[in-house]
Order: sequence, then structure tokens, then C-alpha cells
Amino acid sequence: MTKNSTSPTRAAWTGMVPVDDTALAVTDTGGPGTPVVYLNGQFATQGYWRRVIADLGPGWRHITYDERARGRKSQTSADYSFEIAVRDVDAVLAARGVERALVVGWSYGAFVGAHWASRNPNRALGAVLVDGAFPYDWIDEATEQRIRKLFKRLSPFMTLMRPTGLTPRMNAEQMADSNIELGRISREGELGPVLDAIAVPTRYVVASGTSFGSKGDEQEQIRTSLDEVTARNPRIRVSAKVPSNHGAILKKDFHAIAEAVREAAAQGGEPASEPGQPPAA
Repeated sequence: MTKNSTSPTRAAWTGMVPVDDTALAVTDTGGPGTPVVYLNGQFATQGYWRRVIADLGPGWRHITYDERARGRKSQTSADYSFEIAVRDVDAVLAARGVERALVVGWSYGAFVGAHWASRNPNRALGAVLVDGAFPYDWIDEATEQRIRKLFKRLSPFMTLMRPTGLTPRMNAEQMADSNIELGRISREGELGPVLDAIAVPTRYVVASGTSFGSKGDEQEQIRTSLDEVTARNPRIRVSAKVPSNHGAILKKDFHAIAEAVREAAAQGGEPASEPGQPPAA
């Protein structure tokens, strides 16, 4: 953990943060420790982070929240775009009085974290990207059609599950649009420059198991795109490759994720170096 507090000491708080046409359910453990903001999977909730948070312990200031229409409390919105997801990070931090933070994102949240860290080199203390933000061209017209059919087929089941908070309060078209947009953002020509521009210590934790719905070694091929990323940007390193699959990584390999947070924080805490200067690794 970085030695210097980056925000004023605050009491623990749980409540709603109004943003645009919606409000987000936020939990802030408070305290003087390094602020860590956790960014969820595409349709996941803040509860997924509980094991990582417990492993890191109370010496950190943990900030979690549910994205628009996710969980039981975050409200619906007219906008579920990726750009809005990145902007909502700023809204949550501003509401909690945090200027600088370390971002930790899983899956969809890894993309959000990468973009936020890339755009905010003097506010990001570091980034930990968990099995996501791999620059790879996997989306095409046929894939988009399959995605739309899948969400349409799953819609009745997801509607039944909404009261539990385990599925988002978004319709099938909105969920498909979000997934397709993520595919486009994942393209090497789109995500590569974002990762190249990251100027803060960044650690990846990568799964190795095969997830439901993947074909052959498709996921492993996607993950190999990190080789070129780490070769181009020395600030970015793979902290660990763990045995669990994409869906189970927060549950089974939370120790590795917590250790990556410690690594990134130990290297961070200083403003990003100017272009052409040796980076903090």
C-alpha cells in the first residue's frame, strides 16, 4: 500500500450517487488508506469483489458500486454506453471526494479501468486489469447476429432473475448492444493505442481455464495479445496467470488479484512521467 493518503479520511458510507438521469448504489469503506475503486463485469455487481477486499483488509479505502441498472438498487438509464461507464467512474470518485485512486476492473470493468487510467495519468495511482482488456479482433457481423439471438433467447430467464439483482434491468436489445459495443472497443486498432498510452503501473491477472460458450482455444488466443502490449509498454506487466476460468477468477484466485493490487500500489503514488522519460514499472 502506498504510504501517503491520497484523499481525506472519511467515515464508511453506503448510499445512492445521482448521475445524469440515474443514480448508482455506492459503498465506501472510508478511512485514510489508499483509495481503490472496483469496476464490475458487464452485468455483474459489486458483491463479486468481497473476497478481494477481505484479502486486502481495512488498511485500504475500498469503493465499490453497481453500474446503471445493475444490482438491486442502481437505477435504470437512457444511456448504457461504454463511454458513460467510463464517465461514471469520475462521478463516483467526485461524489466521495477522491481525487486520485487505483482502479481494479474485471472483464468489462478491465476495459473501463484501462480507458480511465489511460485518460487520467495524474489521477490514477495504478491499474489492475483482471482477465479483460485484451486487444483482439473477435467481433464481426455474424458474431453480432449470434449475440442478438442469444440475448433474445435468454431474456425470459433474465427477467425472472431481476428481483434478485443477479441480472440487469436492461432489455435484450440493450444488453446485446452493450456486448457488441464491447467487441468493437476490443479491436486491436481501438484498444491497442489506449493501452500504449497508459502511463501508470498496470498489472494484469489472467485466467487460463476455458469458460462456458468458448470454442476450442479461442480464449487463449485472445489472451496472447498481451505479449505485444507488454513489449510495447513497460509500465504494463502480467502479475499472474491463474488456473481458474474467466467466470470463477474473482472467487477462486482473489489472492492473486489482491497481490496485483499491492504490486501496482507499491510502484504508484507519483505523478506520471513526461513522455520520453523512464516510466515507473
